[in-house]
Amino acid sequence: MTSGEDEEYPAELSSGGNFVAGPLPDDPAEADPVDLEEIERQARRELMRVEAELNQRWPETKIEPSLDRIAALMTVLGDPQKTYPVLHVAGTNGKGSVTRMIDALLSRLGLRVGRYTSPHLQLVTERIAVDGAPIPASKYVDIYRDIEPYIGMVDTAGGPRMSKFEVLTGMAFAAFADAPVDAAVIETGMGGTWDATNVADGQVAVVTPVGLDHTEYLGSELGQIAGEKAGIIKPGSVAILAEQEPEAQRVLLERAVEVDATVARAGSEFGVLRREIAVGGQMLTLQGLGGVYDEIFLPLHGAHQANNALLALAAVEAFFGAGKDRRLDIDAVREAFAAVELPGRLERVRAAPTVLLDAAHNPHGARALAAAIEEEFAFRKLTAVIGVLADKDVRGVLEALEPVVSDVVVTKNSSPRAMPLDELNELALAVFGEDRVVAESSLDAAVETAVTLVEESDDPDEPLAGGGVLITGSVVTVGDARTLFGREPA
Repeated sequence: MTSGEDEEYPAELSSGGNFVAGPLPDDPAEADPVDLEEIERQARRELMRVEAELNQRWPETKIEPSLDRIAALMTVLGDPQKTYPVLHVAGTNGKGSVTRMIDALLSRLGLRVGRYTSPHLQLVTERIAVDGAPIPASKYVDIYRDIEPYIGMVDTAGGPRMSKFEVLTGMAFAAFADAPVDAAVIETGMGGTWDATNVADGQVAVVTPVGLDHTEYLGSELGQIAGEKAGIIKPGSVAILAEQEPEAQRVLLERAVEVDATVARAGSEFGVLRREIAVGGQMLTLQGLGGVYDEIFLPLHGAHQANNALLALAAVEAFFGAGKDRRLDIDAVREAFAAVELPGRLERVRAAPTVLLDAAHNPHGARALAAAIEEEFAFRKLTAVIGVLADKDVRGVLEALEPVVSDVVVTKNSSPRAMPLDELNELALAVFGEDRVVAESSLDAAVETAVTLVEESDDPDEPLAGGGVLITGSVVTVGDARTLFGREPA
């Protein structure tokens, strides 16, 4: 399996075109300051040219259970993924958040860190980060052009050409070796065993909660899906496991025994001791592998983010060999978590009315989102703007959100795989009823309608303040919304 998470690219990087760009300077910092904007424009044009080329390959939704092509590329590149230690993260929900938190912790503890995630929200360079920031467009282009001849060698060796996700994964491993980094934290695309990222052998393997998603690719049974995720647990590694359904837990533990991996389980060897809602987030007391970490401020909402922070902490402890009475530097841990930013995860992009973005795109994620909304926000009225991909459990998402939103504006995002508006509207009508559903053909119109809905009132005595808009349903929808609200890729 070579695919990444099956969310599509935003429209601006999903099509080709005729581009003209000259050579870029070796070091943009050495250029005349007045030319920096033009250099950035040239870099973006070259980036779009590369994306147009990559979009001719198998998309991230087309998979084959094989690591042969990515392994062949790694071999001709000199196995860059073996030149630094790897922390590998898989799971159904939360793995992107955990990956970013691990990055923040390792960085604050003094390491230079590479981070590979998927999918991206706005710009593909978000996927490959060094020192906590996406690599520049010019660097992305340079890496691709450097390894392009080797990609061609693999393409012509027989069998299918490399998929887009395989190429992106190869680029990330090469970029981290070139940096160089002290450690890389790698998020799987979709599964585990046959995911292209699994050519790396993580010394720490993290498995976030496993649920039913991508059933057409990973299987319809929880045990099957857990078996695919378990493939990242390698011989002699440390497996950090989130609390799981019994069926998934059994499969993960069996894999750990099979490869003689050390296991640490949330709720057993480590856990959330205390969680209090605070202004702008939550205050946590965490039982780690090496001791208790108190007064941890996490500027994120929801119990699920507290659990993600716990997994990240345990993973970093395992990476450094922390054990009983061997705690990480508490001040560094506090500073790292306090500075964590997760774009598209209950991200506030506007006030009065409050507009929140969340990339929940399956029922498990939508239930966590709904719980966070209900527990931590006191909206007088909350209107959801929802755009989804057609191959998701859309009804499950809508049913999870129905108890916490007043009404819903359905729309269509920029993905070619977006659910047609009439189909989404019919599903929403079945879940919410005719009086609570509005359909708008574009996201900007949907947001405008949602704002109008939360600001209007039939009761002259009812206050207008306290309304909110929640934009959700897909990574693509949230990426489109971040662009709409002028947020930079992160």
